[in-house]
Amino acid sequence: MSIPFSTFAQSNALLDVPLIHQNPELRYGCEVTSLAMMLQFAGVNTNKMDLYNKIKKDNDPLVKQNGDIIRWGDPDVGFVGDMTGRKAGYAVFDGPMIDLINTYLPGKAVNLTNRPFHEIEAHVAKGFPVVVWTTGDYRLPDRPESWMHGNKKIVTPLDLHAVVLVGYDPSFVYLNDPLSGRKQVKVNKQQFLQSWNALKNRAVSYQ
Repeated sequence: MSIPFSTFAQSNALLDVPLIHQNPELRYGCEVTSLAMMLQFAGVNTNKMDLYNKIKKDNDPLVKQNGDIIRWGDPDVGFVGDMTGRKAGYAVFDGPMIDLINTYLPGKAVNLTNRPFHEIEAHVAKGFPVVVWTTGDYRLPDRPESWMHGNKKIVTPLDLHAVVLVGYDPSFVYLNDPLSGRKQVKVNKQQFLQSWNALKNRAVSYQ
């Protein structure tokens, strides 16, 4: 579902989105924990463990050779690996997240992936937090990896993270981070955008 944007976002916005920690239960659960924050803000009665149980999974096993990942799942299909951290886990991308949003808010999910960032800011200014993909330190990723899933080659950094964009101003973005457990973390906007661009501009929300 698309959203018409006719104007640039206002110069700043900040939303009071509840903070949820992914640990200790979900070592690799930044996406569903971020989504839980967003959905709770929207008034949905859910939590990270509900979303952990309901998110699509790609259960293809991890195959390594000489320390390198040879085969694994596809995060465009579902969460790859073990989100709890008892075994190796990785991530899930925007498609399965959109499907999960629609199970709680039917027809209201909106995929903002590959939209210009000012449009994402405009969405926040309308009162909707956005789950965005970045890295653990909000800087350019430095752990590139690739593996095969069927005949598809997955090329992606391993140091991937998902957070909730809850605000912005001309110079900074403000993030709820499920891993550090910090609310409205102030991050230099240009630094953040480098990491977001490197993670292929993924962003999901609702309307």
